[in-house]
Amino acid sequence: EEWVRQHLIAYLISHCGVQPTRIVEEYAVPLNGQPQRADVVVVGDDARPLLLAECKAPGVSIGRQTLAQAVRYNSVLAARYLILTNGLTHYCCEWRDGTYVRCGSFPDLTAG
Repeated sequence: EEWVRQHLIAYLISHCGVQPTRIVEEYAVPLNGQPQRADVVVVGDDARPLLLAECKAPGVSIGRQTLAQAVRYNSVLAARYLILTNGLTHYCCEWRDGTYVRCGSFPDLTAG
């Protein structure tokens, strides 16, 4: 999982325009009184979460459980984008008009 996380971070910086200072690993998510951690969060100009990413090991399939975990975390964080990845398979969704819409590619986050 750590390999996947580090490669995702490198990709966000090199291909999506994310400044390294806007990336937070193991971002604290207070959920039902239990401390949880989102693998990667990118914050925007206002320091609020813009993108939440959940990373799994390459041998772990990305399924409903992973999506449910990310959606739970995002119910607290309210990030615009979700990324689910195991390093081999990647899904990106955007929260738009009250629902998640799958993106054709990772978002351009240059503007933050």
